[in-house]
Amino acid sequence: MKDVLKLMALFLCLMISLEISAQTPAQTIPAFTFYKFDKTPFTNNNLTAGKDILFIFFDVTCDHCQHTISTLSKRINECSKISIYLISMEDKTSITNFFNQYGKNLPAQKNVTILQDSQNQFITQFSPRKYPSVFLYSAQKKLRLYDDEDQYLEKFFKIISPPKK
Repeated sequence: MKDVLKLMALFLCLMISLEISAQTPAQTIPAFTFYKFDKTPFTNNNLTAGKDILFIFFDVTCDHCQHTISTLSKRINECSKISIYLISMEDKTSITNFFNQYGKNLPAQKNVTILQDSQNQFITQFSPRKYPSVFLYSAQKKLRLYDDEDQYLEKFFKIISPPKK
């Protein structure tokens, strides 16, 4: 009986992981409510209008997230024409410590907003496959590019900051 229960649990885990990996990222920016560090709600209605929008969903313990934020931090000057929203389900202290280590200059940028997802909406609304998940939406709020592999960030920078001719 114990073996049957173990087999059923394994099967259930497999089915859940297959369903998660088959998720299609949100094709348009969905409705959401995240929170600033001062507990002020931040909704999709607060997004900067008229600019491309970059969302990065991260976890402070994820080494791929650390690399993603570190790369963004080093190349932030290339992102002046877009609005960037960095979202985590972690607490304020953990997020602050994370940025102090991997992206110290990011919180001070005018086009960067750090948000907490205390109601776990990002996963259900945006359908990321894993950490880090990077979504680039057009000014019309339509998905331009999605990826969840930190080694492919260059694809985003080619769109965000195309080479000058």
